[in-house]
Amino acid sequence: MPAHDDLKALVRTIPNYPKDGIEFRDISTLLMDGGAFRNVIDRLAAHIDPQNYDRIAGLEARGFIIASGLSYALGLGQIMLRKKGKLPFSNASDVIGVNYDLEYGQDRIEMHRDALKEGERILLVDDLLATGGTALAGASLLRQAGAIVDTALFVINLPDLGGAQKLHDDDITAHCLIEFEGD
Repeated sequence: MPAHDDLKALVRTIPNYPKDGIEFRDISTLLMDGGAFRNVIDRLAAHIDPQNYDRIAGLEARGFIIASGLSYALGLGQIMLRKKGKLPFSNASDVIGVNYDLEYGQDRIEMHRDALKEGERILLVDDLLATGGTALAGASLLRQAGAIVDTALFVINLPDLGGAQKLHDDDITAHCLIEFEGD
């Protein structure tokens, strides 16, 4: 069995969601299997030397789940990169944000201005890499706050959409466990 096909088999595909023509790769079915989730975290953590990072940044929303598991496994704190208006401490002077394009629309991602210290090395984490828009916005936001971001982890990659190449072009190495071609 090729590497990680055991995990790939647990990912559900939902056609035409959130709009026609999109094949949504849903990790909730993988997350329902405790052993599989443990394998996801262990296999992603194997790519990382925790001594090289100060914290992990998880992208809303499923990225929080993966980042939390990695935070535990690697002993690193977590920063949550949230969608606009979701932070509890959200006065304009306390929040920084970045607008970005999605495969199927536009959005904004924000974090608290005091979420990190300048010069910290941050590991970026999400469940899925498609066009790279969300990950690039997360990296841009973290860098705007003074962080060093050069590595990102994903459970799923949709290589035909070019996100990994876009991250590479922005000096970010992407590690992905599972790929779905043709999406």
